[in-house]
Amino acid sequence: MTFKIVVCIKQVPDTNDIKWTEHNTIQREGLDSVINPYDIGAIQLAKNFKYLIPDSEITVVTMGPNQAIDALKTAVAMGCDDAVLLSDKRFSGSDTLATAYCLSQYIKTFVPDFDLIICGQQAVDGDTAQTPSSMAQKLNIEQITNVIAIKEANNDFSVCIKDTNDYKQEIKASYPFLMAFSQRDIDIIPDINGYIKAQNKTITVLNADDIKADTDSIGIKGSPTQVRKAFRPLNNRESIRIENESVQNIADFIVNEVNKCRTADE
Repeated sequence: MTFKIVVCIKQVPDTNDIKWTEHNTIQREGLDSVINPYDIGAIQLAKNFKYLIPDSEITVVTMGPNQAIDALKTAVAMGCDDAVLLSDKRFSGSDTLATAYCLSQYIKTFVPDFDLIICGQQAVDGDTAQTPSSMAQKLNIEQITNVIAIKEANNDFSVCIKDTNDYKQEIKASYPFLMAFSQRDIDIIPDINGYIKAQNKTITVLNADDIKADTDSIGIKGSPTQVRKAFRPLNNRESIRIENESVQNIADFIVNEVNKCRTADE
């Protein structure tokens, strides 16, 4: 029986070319984007599972505009077997809750017999780390966050290494469950066969109706998180040299400067 792995990825925009919509969400259409670095780590982890469980099949899924097909093609070149894009104007403006709902609906509808879901711990354009946990809750499965490696894996269970900041923890888990991978400095360089496979791969595109989504739970309508203000920070720092001052005077100077910044923000 095929061991089914679903990897959820996200395209993140070039931070030098961000535009905002009227709802203060990122306008992703037309932006130069790359695969979220944590999600590249998730793809590598899925490949590690496939090495240990040879009958594995990796399906990569993302939600976004049609240009996200490029990210999916890249993921296929990196070693994923199949790729799915959730794309619908009704998804626009989805926050982490609505995104988790859409991804969960896809899995419930098209891969109900999955064994393992792998996500990046967080996305570098938001850093909330909320989507994986929300998915686990909606799918009613166990989750392991901050995974940095797998120690053992077979068709019945796997042993993961979790980083708790204070210590490393080994966790043995039976399938199905979700893991969020927290390593981001990983490069996967596709070979020529990977590029050929990606070029010939037909990407499955699904809309809200295909995944049986409740329209009240997607897009702006299904997103309780509302961005009140979005802006690009100004880089106007100045250097000040302080000589022959006491520690107390320097501390007072720093507090005064911080208070000035707070007043300016208000």
